[in-house]
Amino acid sequence: MMDLFCPSPVFLYLRSMNHKRGLVLEGGAMRGLWSAGVTDVMMEHNIRPDGLIGVSAGAAFGCNYKSRQIGRAIRYNTRFAKDPRYSGLRSLIKSGDYFNAQFGYHVVPYEYDLFDVETFEQDPMTFTVVCTDVETGKAVYHDMGHVDYDELEWLRASASMPVASKVVEVQGRKLLDGGVADSIPLEYFESIGYDRNVVVLTQPLGYRKEHNKLMPLMRLSLRKYPKMIEALDQRHLMYNQQLEYVAQAEREGRCLVIRPDEKIPIGHISHDPEEMRHVYELGRQIGERNIHQIMDFYHL
Repeated sequence: MMDLFCPSPVFLYLRSMNHKRGLVLEGGAMRGLWSAGVTDVMMEHNIRPDGLIGVSAGAAFGCNYKSRQIGRAIRYNTRFAKDPRYSGLRSLIKSGDYFNAQFGYHVVPYEYDLFDVETFEQDPMTFTVVCTDVETGKAVYHDMGHVDYDELEWLRASASMPVASKVVEVQGRKLLDGGVADSIPLEYFESIGYDRNVVVLTQPLGYRKEHNKLMPLMRLSLRKYPKMIEALDQRHLMYNQQLEYVAQAEREGRCLVIRPDEKIPIGHISHDPEEMRHVYELGRQIGERNIHQIMDFYHL
């Protein structure tokens, strides 16, 4: 008689076919180019998750996964690294955004480094963007299935860092950086049914976030939004709790974590193409090193 507590190999195989495979991309500003290196390797091996959720740079660069554009993130960032139309103090002073909103999100993808809108819209993978509502201080999760001006504004909002960016108003909401309210949205993705998640972090093992030293400036710039200030003030606690959640999920085999071996050698902002390429290549190296583990975890 078959032991009911020992599933047969056929049962295990059939069950594996029903898994919802998720890809969770943390933000980290220019550290996101490291993640882009990892995900480009995944695309080169034709790994197609059922859903991708991206925060901040994880969303801004991760959209290229759904449009299947290997190398696009590193290409346009290095091309425009020193272009004042793309980013810099001039843009911050003139527009209130360090990364120029119009040029970066509404000119580059249509005129200079074309975003493959058709592929993005036809690809079945769900693409979810995480933003923070400045009026509530809570995370907002937006599924981006098509591409138009408002949808790109959701993408921009997710990557709009406090102080370095104006509040983004889109579809009745006031939004900023998704990492403020939900930096590593593994728990959210699990809550909506994704049970085999690869989590790409941009900090090495053992990292813990400290209280933000720029809080006085943030309190001043966001004084109209007390809930947002509260979320920023507590962000380090939230982030460290999420690291614990990810660690527990990893121990239980619910997720596979891909992280850098050591601190990624780039700041939040960079105008050095060679520095960018170096970080991207470091990500590719980690991707190549872990690609078979990723495929095994996804049952591919």
